[in-house]
Parts: sequence; structure tokens; C-alpha cells
Amino acid sequence: MTNVLESISAILATTPERWLRLTETVPADLLTRPPAEGEWSALDCLQHMVDTERWVFAARVQYLLDEQDFPAFDPDSEGTKPEIGQSPVDLAAEFARLRSEGLQLLQTVQAADLSKQAVHQELGIVSLAELINEWAAHDLMHTVQAERALMQPFITGCGPWQPYFRDHVAQAPR
Repeated sequence: MTNVLESISAILATTPERWLRLTETVPADLLTRPPAEGEWSALDCLQHMVDTERWVFAARVQYLLDEQDFPAFDPDSEGTKPEIGQSPVDLAAEFARLRSEGLQLLQTVQAADLSKQAVHQELGIVSLAELINEWAAHDLMHTVQAERALMQPFITGCGPWQPYFRDHVAQAPR
């Protein structure tokens, strides 16, 4: 990547659009369907992304800009679950709003800031460059995870084509 800030900003800017489109067009029962017992549905993935947008990434960028140590985040104990009856479109809109704020903060980051470091409670010394790369990868990972959840009923229903999807079949965690 020639310009890491530009590349990461591009990824981060596209994610809300993808979620808005998914939640506006895909039926809610498909969005809330877990791919396998114990795994996150697409809506669970979106809720996690809202949580990390609200409490993790922008806060960590600021910690690193200020070269201050920061705590870990455990989605299992600190994250929230989607509210029953909550509109997926509203959740995606909240994600888009929070992301807009995060992108505004990211625009203040200069290339010289990327080497700033702080101590992450679990990982040790991390740099701002590493954090913002993780932010983009995190976006892509959970979007892929959500799309994998959405795939499951279609894989089951495609009959003789199922072997083409063997790498995408969800298995319950062991």
C-alpha cells in the first residue's frame, strides 16, 4: 500500500455503506439467523461493530495519539447483544453515524503519528499504525463473518452444488 492512511480510510468508509445496504434489503429473519449454534448471526456481527466503534477504535486512536496506555476489550463480557425487535436498519444507521465520527478523527492522523506507541493491557506495546491496520482488518473480518452467516441457508438449499461451498459451511464451535 502506497498510503496506508488512505487505504485504511477507504476500507473504513465503505463498511457502513455495505451494512446499510444489507440491512435495507435482506429480511430480518435472515440477518438474525446464526450460521451454527454458538456462532454470531449477521446482526450479532453488526452489533459488535457498533460496540467497537463506540468504545474501542476511536478511543484507542486517541490514546495512541496521546501516547497513553489503554485497556483491552472483551466482546463476550463488555459487548452488547442486539435488542429484541431492534430494527437492523437503525443499528446500521447508528454504526454509520459512529463511523463518521471515527473517520473524522482518523483524518487528523499524520504519517508521523503512525509510529506512536502505547501499552495495550493484553498485547503489550502497540503502535498507531498497527491499530489502524487492525481496525480495517476487523471491519473486513466481521463483514465476511456476517456474509458467511447469510450464506448458510442458501448452501443447504443448493443441492448438488454444495461441495463448491465446503470452505464456507459453518460448524458449531467445539
